[in-house]
Amino acid sequence: MSGSILLTGGRLPGSDAPVDVRVIDGVIDAIVPSRESSRDLAAGVPALDLDGRWIVPGLWDNHVHFSQWAAVSRRLDVGGAGSAAETVAIVARAVAASGAGGGVEAGIPSHVDGPMGGAAAEMLVGYGFRDGLWGDEPTAAALDSVSGIRPVVLVSGDLHCCWLNTAALAQFGLAGHPTGLLREDEAFAVHRALDDAPAETVDAWAREAAQAAAARGVVGIVDLEMAWNREVWERRLDAGHDALRVEFGVYPQHLERAIGERMRTGDAIGRPVEGESLVRVGPAKIITDGSLNTRTAYCFDEYPGLAGSPNAHGLLTIAPEDLAALLERAVGAGFVPAVHAIGDHANRLVLDAFEAAGCGGALEHAQLVAESDFVRFAPLGVTASVQPEHAMDDRDVADRYWAGRTGRSFALASLLEAGATLALGSDAPVAPLDPWITMAAAVGRARDGREPWHPEQRIPVQAALAASARGRRGIEVGAPADLAVAELDPYAATPAALRATPVALTLLAGRPTHSTL
Repeated sequence: MSGSILLTGGRLPGSDAPVDVRVIDGVIDAIVPSRESSRDLAAGVPALDLDGRWIVPGLWDNHVHFSQWAAVSRRLDVGGAGSAAETVAIVARAVAASGAGGGVEAGIPSHVDGPMGGAAAEMLVGYGFRDGLWGDEPTAAALDSVSGIRPVVLVSGDLHCCWLNTAALAQFGLAGHPTGLLREDEAFAVHRALDDAPAETVDAWAREAAQAAAARGVVGIVDLEMAWNREVWERRLDAGHDALRVEFGVYPQHLERAIGERMRTGDAIGRPVEGESLVRVGPAKIITDGSLNTRTAYCFDEYPGLAGSPNAHGLLTIAPEDLAALLERAVGAGFVPAVHAIGDHANRLVLDAFEAAGCGGALEHAQLVAESDFVRFAPLGVTASVQPEHAMDDRDVADRYWAGRTGRSFALASLLEAGATLALGSDAPVAPLDPWITMAAAVGRARDGREPWHPEQRIPVQAALAASARGRRGIEVGAPADLAVAELDPYAATPAALRATPVALTLLAGRPTHSTL
């Protein structure tokens, strides 16, 4: 039977008592102590001995940019640079390696399709720089000094900024740009153009990324790529995608098209895989402000060093009245909204908009929240869709630019104590698509041997696991057999051990998508 299996000798988190779990046609049919298992339980069903490993619900990443995540390993890594000068030096080495035949093997794509049609020969695309603490300024001229006429595009680690040299600026229709540093909408336009690589290439990368996610116990993602995602995922289904469940977002520029095609959140899209609809329409995604590292998150307080400038408080990318109109249109057409807000003022405005619209949804990021706003999430039915690993990446930037307010930044415990529903994710490629890393950051608030940052905002591992498993706090009869089998007990693991938890088996509706057994 497809999607049918008997898992024997497994354990549930926090327990040493072995259990047998039978799956019939993709659904958990029985959970019994191993000593009580009978031949009847195994009749006609293949058995797999888990040898004491721990069974947990299958994991979700509730916020990814999947095509960008799939592509990032092919891009030049500039994430370790501590200054603009160090970044330029990395680019110089990559250009030299490319000239010596390094090419793709050196992390440099052979070409990226340009927005004007045709290929931008030998464009070098890098990813990961974070300039929030740099003492020098990134400029096009600095990149020009080592790249010459070769187009160079560097994407920031938070995706809200791109750094281009003069050749790349010309290719993207931005000749004469004063700095080469693009923020927010200008940067997003570059992202979309970079993503316009040959479909078969990107889809092959996506297949590898899906298999890697399954190897970490992932059964589903919410894909918030800035694209017409219906076409992308229908194509991937036709090409054999079968490793993940996918819910894809619809951005404002595509909302009317989606409504015209009678799409609604939750609708199945594309062909089923072994009777399962793996791809569904997800939320209507709206971005209202920028990011912390780019200093465009919209805050009540001014950013240090920006007093008196037009964007001293960050950048509000959509006016409140326009947000209200978008929510009304999306909700009226059957979409559940997912609204990006990072700064405390942006979070206040988004909660106000949810309240005025009388609808629930997800507030994406919620990185800095006013004390009086934590209690608003639960009554409004607004899920806090958060990315705990960002706190590890941004703690020093937050200490500098949100000084005196960091006790309420990335405040998972405050949200949980106020009754908010948490949904954990990565925002990959901003952080790795790996729920174990995500959970470890939520539970430990530490990385790289440093002391925990605001340890009062740590949450219990049970809560972190549930927030990574669509609210499932365990496995139960009648539930879909979306399961992961771990080599250690997540309830007993240290945060460091949790971060690297080995996964032995992943089942999607009872069908193995990963196994080392």
